[in-house]
Amino acid sequence: MPPPPMTRPAVAGPPAGVPPAVPVLSVIVPVYNEERTVGELLRRVAAAPYPFPDREVIVVDDGSTDRTPGLLREWGDRPGFRVLGHPRNRGKGAAVRTGLAAARGEVVLVQDADLEYDPGDYPRLVGPILRGEADAVYGSRYLGPAGRAGWDRFRAAVWLLNGAVRLLYGRRLTDEATGYKALRRELVPRLCLEAERFELCPEITAKLCRLGVGIVEVPVSYTPRTARDGKKIGWRDVWPAFATLVRWRFAHFPPPAGRSGDEATRAGGGTGDSPRPPAARRAGAT
Repeated sequence: MPPPPMTRPAVAGPPAGVPPAVPVLSVIVPVYNEERTVGELLRRVAAAPYPFPDREVIVVDDGSTDRTPGLLREWGDRPGFRVLGHPRNRGKGAAVRTGLAAARGEVVLVQDADLEYDPGDYPRLVGPILRGEADAVYGSRYLGPAGRAGWDRFRAAVWLLNGAVRLLYGRRLTDEATGYKALRRELVPRLCLEAERFELCPEITAKLCRLGVGIVEVPVSYTPRTARDGKKIGWRDVWPAFATLVRWRFAHFPPPAGRSGDEATRAGGGTGDSPRPPAARRAGAT
């Protein structure tokens, strides 16, 4: 008589290198030429809450041309880490989509590799989803004491994007452009994401609004960096972000029921603005 199927132990994790059936959290780390910060970032992620086997980390090297690929090799064999790659640089949006396609966790979260966001904030982002209070959580840089800091051109751009979301979708947000977005994974195929570059953030926001999914914002730590430090997003990315918000307010979306992600994108269509909402929608409205 064959032994019963194995299940994940309640306390002890599985043997080293053996992933759980369904991790609680999938952390997607898009990386492009981050040789100065990626090692430290991954060490912080490894030490963050939700350790392996409750968390998987999917690092996507988006065609880096510096020492980043070599630095990532040592992480690929570590329990709970996977390193994927693009043969050429395609953009942050493409890297995140590659990571999302490989994710298995109940919750997916995007973690930039530049040390601006603190992995110690994971419970703030993931907790409301696991408790059934929200399906989408944004980590706002402008809530709490840190949000009362002075203005700069990046904050001005975020303020304009927040206004566009309010005008187009009737939602009040303090940080539409945050790099810390956590989602219930089952939502991802319904978003049919297409973005290649930094327009991924407004595409996610627009489509969550179109689906009627509430967005909960929580305060997070933030250490800004400048272009001199390697920051890649700039004013040239603001106008595509506006265009993305406008496009998905009026484009045909969501896709027909029963079609997932790439299938619906290839079919090129949708049926309206009112699909069946996720269970926690009522708790996430803002």
